[in-house]
Amino acid sequence: MIQQPKYATLQKVRNDIRTYGITPRIPGGFIKPEDLVKFAEVAKKYNGAIKITSGQRIAILGIKAEDVEKAWQELGMEPGVVSAYSVKNVELCPASFCKRAKQNSLKLGMKIEKRFYAAAAPNRTKIAVVGCRNSCTSAYSKDIAVVGDKEGYIVTAGGSSGFYPKLPHIIAEKLSDDEAYNMVEAIYEFYNKEAEFGEKLGDFIERISIESFKNGVEQIYNK
Repeated sequence: MIQQPKYATLQKVRNDIRTYGITPRIPGGFIKPEDLVKFAEVAKKYNGAIKITSGQRIAILGIKAEDVEKAWQELGMEPGVVSAYSVKNVELCPASFCKRAKQNSLKLGMKIEKRFYAAAAPNRTKIAVVGCRNSCTSAYSKDIAVVGDKEGYIVTAGGSSGFYPKLPHIIAEKLSDDEAYNMVEAIYEFYNKEAEFGEKLGDFIERISIESFKNGVEQIYNK
């Protein structure tokens, strides 16, 4: 039996040769120049291709199984995804660098990214934090989104793209930074405790009704 390299995704099997992709964690999509250089050096050394992902990360593709562990060691970075049943990523817009931002959401976004990196969940879960309703990062397609507006933050839940796209539900509006953070905590806690294993957040909301979901989240938020 062929053993799957840790923190690697099988890309192709060609002439019995398996190649893998690795995707390190890049908090909020911001990366230091010296870390960017590491990607180039490792990709060149192991004949990999570099791909910018839709999740604000950088993947190195086409690595042989025997080189995966060495590539991780040389990068010296954490994996972007540690489990299929976890918070997959927290995507951020440029916020304070953007003239359209209504809220400087970077600090809040980084706080949420740090808190929820690799957090266990019933199914893969995506979070977005953006500074205005233009919703860069496609925030409304995420399981949980925090969207800046003139009067504070809007928090939505249940969005999804992919095979069964869903529009999200607005859970709360006009929130401060702290209130928005606590609302994300409450949504995550209720979902993590009450959803069935393998159930996406949007499907969970549909099963119990949006009214029941809001009530459960509100009880946690107010405790």
